[in-house]
Amino acid sequence: MKKEIITSAQNPKIKNLLLLQEKSKARREQGLFVVEGRRELEHCLEAGFGIKTIFFCKEILPEGLLFPEAKKKADASGNNSPSGQEILYIEIPEQLYRKVAYRDSTEGIIAEVEYKSLSLEDLQLPENPLIVVLEAVEKPGNLGAVLRSADAAGADAVFICDPLTDLYNPNLIRASIGAVFTVPTVAVSSEEAIGFLKGRGIQILTAQLQDSSLYYDVDMRRGTAIVMGTESTGLTPLWRQAADAHIRIPMLGRLDSLNVSVSASILLFEAVRQRQ
Repeated sequence: MKKEIITSAQNPKIKNLLLLQEKSKARREQGLFVVEGRRELEHCLEAGFGIKTIFFCKEILPEGLLFPEAKKKADASGNNSPSGQEILYIEIPEQLYRKVAYRDSTEGIIAEVEYKSLSLEDLQLPENPLIVVLEAVEKPGNLGAVLRSADAAGADAVFICDPLTDLYNPNLIRASIGAVFTVPTVAVSSEEAIGFLKGRGIQILTAQLQDSSLYYDVDMRRGTAIVMGTESTGLTPLWRQAADAHIRIPMLGRLDSLNVSVSASILLFEAVRQRQ
């Protein structure tokens, strides 16, 4: 096992870890992003992502408990990431770990992980897939929460169309509790997504208030893509015109919108109800 001990916040490796947490440009340029927490890292490894560096704190996470499943798989392949690079384990003291940890409730482990992009052509979908499509949703927390709901409902894929945040934003990973790794997630343009769905006969259901049917009156047992936009502006005309049906959630109060992640959960589990 390749291992170092770092005690200073001025160490270049610590500075780079913080840079990757804070700057999407740095993540893109280096092809790396940051994952914190044992559960998230396990999902990440199971999805085939390569781990470059693991930072851990023995006071919080004893070395004997260090990421056991990931280490077991890494050891089985010569302790290398899928890119062939040997994983570097860096031990840091608790005081330093508290400075670099992104979350308040922490588990003593953070990793630098290699980018892995998924394309539409990579998807292996079942006969009647259930897909979530999000158009230009910019809040990482909302995206992460939708991914968590997609995982819970057994959705087959999530399309992030015209994204305003990168898929490996730490807030997104934290909000999804690792679902960004468990649900096939593709960043793609709206035009490409519509072409893909139309070409495979997958019905497009757009969530909107205008000219729409109640969501539980629409058949979701066939291949279905549930499409949602931002809470402030909704969907663009491109998706409204491409839709096979417009659906809405009845609003009985004085407000006319729900958080996008709440809406996604309601619509996804209606599809689950119909399919069961």
